[in-house]
Amino acid sequence: MPIQFNSNTRTFHLTTSGSSYVFQVGPWGRLVHLGWGPRLTAWGGGTAPRPADRAFSPNPDPNDRTLSLDTLPQEFPTAGGTDFRSPALDLRHADGSKQLELAYSTHRLVPGKPPLSGLPCAYVEIVEEADTLEVDLVDALSKLTVTLSYTAYRDRDVLVRSVRIHNGGQTPVDLRSVQSVSLDFGDRNFHLITLPGAWSRERALERQPLARGFQGAHSRRGASSHQQHPFVALARPGTEERQGEVYGLSLVYSGNFSAQAEVDQFDSTRVQLGINPETFTWRLDPGAAFQAPEVLLVRSSEGLGGMSRTFHQLLGRRLARGPWRDRERPILINNWEATYFDFNAEKLLTLADEASRIGIELFVLDDGWFGHRDNDKSSLGDWVVDRKKLPAGLDDLGSRLLDRGMTFGLWFEPEMVSVDSDLYHAHPDWCLHVNGRTRSESRNQLVLNLGRPDVQEYLVAAVSKVLKEAPISYVKWDMNRHQTEVATDETSHRYILGLYSVMDRITSAFPAVLFESCSGGGGRFDPGILFYMPQAWTSDNTDAVCRLGIQYGTSLIYPPSSMGAHVSAVPNHQVHRSTPLRTRYDVARTGAFGYELDLTKLTSAEKTEMRAQVEEFRRDRALLQFGAFFRLLSPFEGNETAWMSVSEDRCQAVVTFVRVLAQPNAPQTVLKLDGLEAGRSYTIDGWAGCWTGEELMHWGLRLPDLAGDFTSLNLRLRSSDK
Repeated sequence: MPIQFNSNTRTFHLTTSGSSYVFQVGPWGRLVHLGWGPRLTAWGGGTAPRPADRAFSPNPDPNDRTLSLDTLPQEFPTAGGTDFRSPALDLRHADGSKQLELAYSTHRLVPGKPPLSGLPCAYVEIVEEADTLEVDLVDALSKLTVTLSYTAYRDRDVLVRSVRIHNGGQTPVDLRSVQSVSLDFGDRNFHLITLPGAWSRERALERQPLARGFQGAHSRRGASSHQQHPFVALARPGTEERQGEVYGLSLVYSGNFSAQAEVDQFDSTRVQLGINPETFTWRLDPGAAFQAPEVLLVRSSEGLGGMSRTFHQLLGRRLARGPWRDRERPILINNWEATYFDFNAEKLLTLADEASRIGIELFVLDDGWFGHRDNDKSSLGDWVVDRKKLPAGLDDLGSRLLDRGMTFGLWFEPEMVSVDSDLYHAHPDWCLHVNGRTRSESRNQLVLNLGRPDVQEYLVAAVSKVLKEAPISYVKWDMNRHQTEVATDETSHRYILGLYSVMDRITSAFPAVLFESCSGGGGRFDPGILFYMPQAWTSDNTDAVCRLGIQYGTSLIYPPSSMGAHVSAVPNHQVHRSTPLRTRYDVARTGAFGYELDLTKLTSAEKTEMRAQVEEFRRDRALLQFGAFFRLLSPFEGNETAWMSVSEDRCQAVVTFVRVLAQPNAPQTVLKLDGLEAGRSYTIDGWAGCWTGEELMHWGLRLPDLAGDFTSLNLRLRSSDK
């Protein structure tokens, strides 16, 4: 059993495929955290915390000066007591006080993994995959019950934690902070890994030693954001891609979040993830309950690569859902960088003719097809086709694309409204606003308040009407600004709950449609959205060199199948850099692949090269999108980047290598591969010779010289033993 309870010691021992997680009912009924580490056959209690008398650490029991919550490692610390570190739960009772004395009441073992009401969550396909422990803690005075949920997957090194709070008292309480997980480690001998960024340079990997005080990431923007990411990892010093111990924590939530590590006076480390308390208050009336989002916990003793591959399998196979979860993603052409707002049916079909001849499978019509939207100043919210641009409508365009052997995709930005729109004129109160205050705009648009049921109903009806009336097989769901004029501290969370409800209803009603999320690129690329949409636009920046870092950082958590990646024109529209078509393809092919450029302006040689790329990609698509992913060289550490994908049986692999700048008289690169079977022999397409797996992984492969800047190489390995 992955979850064991020792009634004599009142100890809970949770096991996954490679780890053990242990806690105990301790003094005053508090849950004491005993450890999370390599898997144990049984828990003997040998490393239980030793109490000590600490100055300025208050003692709830005056007869025992060695016990203090200020020094005790806890599963769920609360505010207002004798622990001065960050609480997992902070609230205000009706009298204004905040103290809680949560004590163990009971626990339950549940086969499988129950879903969370109204929130995205990991799941199981059969109940035998996992077991769930629910522990009730009760505050005797207020009758508040906190239920801690722990799911242990049997064949994955994954734990999932969440928190539910029920008000069983007679008066309301105001929740000020609910952290979904709180973990206490007994030391600070870690490096903290985060994924900060900005628009067009998302998820840069940062790593720094823990110092005393607070470190981490957070968002106040109403979205998980380009700037920070709802993820932290603690890696032991010396941990690298292939070796070392690392603890990764990922919050399944798309709004304001907090992810922090606090090192206290005794060099203990407390890690917490949850909704950002700076922008959160929730009135919990008598009889009501509040469900916090869940956190995915992955421990790896096989370095960052091992952690990533566990996340990839979990997010790709047990968080993403629907028919497209395991299906190869179509090769697409997006018209945006080819036409922007300046198009009509004839121009689109001319582009489609070129795409069809190249072998592209999906044509995506981006912004500008609705209302009177000739620029970004109007029409958001009016999801009715612009008959001046498309006089025969979307259905006719979709049918003509099908005649050309391509399916039809469409862009939406449902969460926004333009001041110049019929929707805003009819319902100016539907946007986020504070009465009497200025309504700030960004990209000439306002944010609809998805916390309102009437807004939710409108969006479901408006988007569904379009999807019913045309043969649409793909939707790009965009969101291009962050929240301002947020009226109350409940508004942002209610918005996210409303967003999840709208997404769930629409994606459930149209299961055959492939939905891709977007927020100015990768501004809301998070596990919460992945639950509804199995892929996301990784960044608006399509420059191949910039994408090396963006996709490398994203791959720390997310599988290649989830990452939208396109070949665009040069000079690049974001950074004005010119890179070879081959390099642009090699970088973009590791993911949900497509093109975003004006095919009518290409030379015949470029079109011939693209046809070859499409043919090659089709051959390797399943391996690139669903194979085990290994990072080999980091763009954050040098001039060269490399990665590879390996088939499940380890008989095939594809390797990509990119050198950014040429160097005079440069040394020859020897690239060590990963993920192969040591005793198996491999050949490389187009190369003479044969190599063993152990030779390629431990000695490496000598690469040929590459001439010029921004050059790339891709290799296909096949087992010669099969």
